[in-house]
Amino acid sequence: MIGMLDGIVFHQILQWHSVHMHTDRVHQIMSDGFFHLFVTVIIFVSGIFLWKGNPQDRPSLFWGSFFLGAGTFNLLEGIINHHILQIHHVKPGPNQAVYDISYDVFALLLIVIGWVLVRQRKRS
Repeated sequence: MIGMLDGIVFHQILQWHSVHMHTDRVHQIMSDGFFHLFVTVIIFVSGIFLWKGNPQDRPSLFWGSFFLGAGTFNLLEGIINHHILQIHHVKPGPNQAVYDISYDVFALLLIVIGWVLVRQRKRS
């Protein structure tokens, strides 16, 4: 779900970052399309797992797992694609490092929120 949100907000609405920035617009759109297709498959499979899960575990475990997964995805994507490979940046241009680091800090915040929710579920 965070992949779809990332794609909709950053890729399409703000047009700040695409999966592959260093190419022409057509290939940027195609790379984003493949990304959205991949994320849609993940959402579908995750929905099946959630549907088959224990109904008692759903609220806190779902949201905790959601935030953990979202934060982990964004942190890994940020470190690998933004910092190491420099395939793209959150907002290319002046101050791009600030945007990239802010993205990473937000990812860490999502991980902490997810961890707290999952830990609360285990205590109850």
